[in-house]
Amino acid sequence: MASFNDGDLLNQHTSRQYDHELLDIRSRVLSLGGLVEEQVTAAVTALLDGDTELAQRVITDDYKVNSLEVSIDDECTQILALRQPTARDLRLVVAVIKTITDLERIGDEAKRIARHAIDMALHFPKRNQLTELEQLSKAARSLLRSALDAFARMDVDAAFSVVQGDRQLDREYESIMRQQITYMMEDARSIPVSLDIMWSARSLERIGDRSCNISEYVIYYAKGKNIRHISLEQLEQDLRGD
Repeated sequence: MASFNDGDLLNQHTSRQYDHELLDIRSRVLSLGGLVEEQVTAAVTALLDGDTELAQRVITDDYKVNSLEVSIDDECTQILALRQPTARDLRLVVAVIKTITDLERIGDEAKRIARHAIDMALHFPKRNQLTELEQLSKAARSLLRSALDAFARMDVDAAFSVVQGDRQLDREYESIMRQQITYMMEDARSIPVSLDIMWSARSLERIGDRSCNISEYVIYYAKGKNIRHISLEQLEQDLRGD
């Protein structure tokens, strides 16, 4: 009888430990997401305010993002090797691995924006040149925050809203690109600033794309569907069908 109970307790402990490991990787993804959000916000602030010290800090702190991403990836590898998860648990681990990769790349985009902030501060851009960029940055940060919220709750509807929102961000990005090309054609002196704005806008657009990716992983986890190569309209139909 004692032997049976001991085995029971061991199995129960193992199960609890496994649950803890799965909860831990989800929690650490959100910690990484919070760190990346801080990096993006600081980079954009440095760009808009011409704050080169803040920009340099973003560049210096990028190692924190990289280090945490590697640590979570290692933990996921351990779970795959030792637990051999199946079905829903496996989808969670895969979603986490893909999500942290996109978060690390968003951190890289923040670093790129910070570098452009340092460069642009030398050219003293006019405030009206930055107005649309400021709006784009708000949209990109909103998508990132919403994607992380969707991940935290594994909320399919919230994830779908992010995928929809990325379309609007793309339109804002295209508007900025047209605007800056016009500025450069009208006044060659605006070229250095316009180029920095265009490259920064490109980074913000990529942040939106990667936030969209994170939302797709949420849908993959919850529904078991890979939606990367289907249209928004087809995705909406499929989700409603469920």
